[in-house]
Amino acid sequence: MSRILTIDIGAGTMDLLCWDARTNEHFKAVAPSPVRHIARQIEATRGPLLVTGVEMGGGPVTEALRRRAQTDPVVISAAAAATLHHDPERVRDWGITLADARQIATLQGDSAYTAVTLRDVQPERIARIIQGLGLPAGFDIVALCAQDHGVAPAGTSHLDFRHHLFQTMLERQPEPHALLFGSQEIPNTFNRLRAMADSAKALGAGEIFVMDSGMAAMAGAAQDHQAADRSPVVILDIATSHTVVAALAGDRTAGFVEYHTRDITMSRIEGLIRELADGDVSHEQILAEGGHGAYLREAVGFANVQAIIATGPKRSLMAGSRLPLVWGAPWGDNMMTGTVGLLEAVRRRIGLAPMKYL
Repeated sequence: MSRILTIDIGAGTMDLLCWDARTNEHFKAVAPSPVRHIARQIEATRGPLLVTGVEMGGGPVTEALRRRAQTDPVVISAAAAATLHHDPERVRDWGITLADARQIATLQGDSAYTAVTLRDVQPERIARIIQGLGLPAGFDIVALCAQDHGVAPAGTSHLDFRHHLFQTMLERQPEPHALLFGSQEIPNTFNRLRAMADSAKALGAGEIFVMDSGMAAMAGAAQDHQAADRSPVVILDIATSHTVVAALAGDRTAGFVEYHTRDITMSRIEGLIRELADGDVSHEQILAEGGHGAYLREAVGFANVQAIIATGPKRSLMAGSRLPLVWGAPWGDNMMTGTVGLLEAVRRRIGLAPMKYL
């Protein structure tokens, strides 16, 4: 397994890390995220749209399609509609028409409709990025991460459902790197991750793995040299859309809190770091205050924390913090937290020697 490609698909950026075991070299790139890329494609068109593909990150794509439906016909396949909402009636309420396979096939021959394909993994675009780096095509392993809420049963909050999923998995095996799934291991409820793994087959890798981006961020930030031989540590990953505050005791997840980045402040993060470390958070409390959710397995004690490592593209939110933060850069790059976490999880899965980088 000499060549590994890891890809972190976020709301703002798509981060790629290429590692070669034969040379111990790595190369990297940061590009606009697929959801931004596709939203711009939609905005650049005029007239009716025919939307196919699979579930991907929503956000700008959802908003672009909702706006278009106010002025022009928008027809979407059931698989692609899951990007907008898991309830088809909500999609129809926005003025978007859901179509079956026969209707889609008919419209594909109608020149009045512009075709748009929804997917997080765009093999042709990824291949162009790799080519632009001057690297040969073809990898032994491709590993990808994104945030997946899971498909919640009717009547269950998607935030409660996500909480339950990770609580169950982490109580069984608390190391974040253990939540790496091979393409045949992905739980059925992780619709987005399964769609990513299916799309990634076009990259031609021998093996494909996927992981939730929150878990990948924890595993990646822990590879920062400032976390080496320190325990417990607090990981703070402030990404474009989501913020993760996690406490790690050795390799184990002691707990974490998730928030939408747009809804949180420096002061609240400072409070959450202390509360999480001291065991003073609950999932219900975080939801009640407008957060995304929380999981607590053990209290490590704020007084015992050896390092607070801040990463992520929006970590400047913490500039001027009163806490003794260190600015993390796993493998020398603040933007590679998720990709480094994927690489570490793959390394452990296939039994490679530890990779040291200062």
